Amino acid sequence: MKKSPLAIVKERFGEDRKAAKQKLVAAVRELAGKDGLLDRSLENLEQVSNKKLLRLEAVLKAVKEQGGRAALVSKILEAEKRTKDEGYKSRLERFPTPRLLDYYRAAVKRAG
Repeated sequence: MKKSPLAIVKERFGEDRKAAKQKLVAAVRELAGKDGLLDRSLENLEQVSNKKLLRLEAVLKAVKEQGGRAALVSKILEAEKRTKDEGYKSRLERFPTPRLLDYYRAAVKRAG
């Protein structure tokens, strides 16, 4: 049976529920940093569900591994062979970070 988001948070960040949530929020804030990886404010992350925070942490880690948003956009453009299309590039730059990562994965899969 699949573990609940709370069980995953407790396993990774400690047994105390509130302290584990605070550590998860701190990890997301650290990953988002000042790079502008998130479109939303970092102030109210304590009210966000554990499931969403875990997904957000995974997305931010994957984006950091790829080199950030700008690198992700350029990799999408290369995969789709549209490196000179400025209109398409500006459209991709407006995408939220999770959608941008999903778009990158799909573009790589399509490119083969």
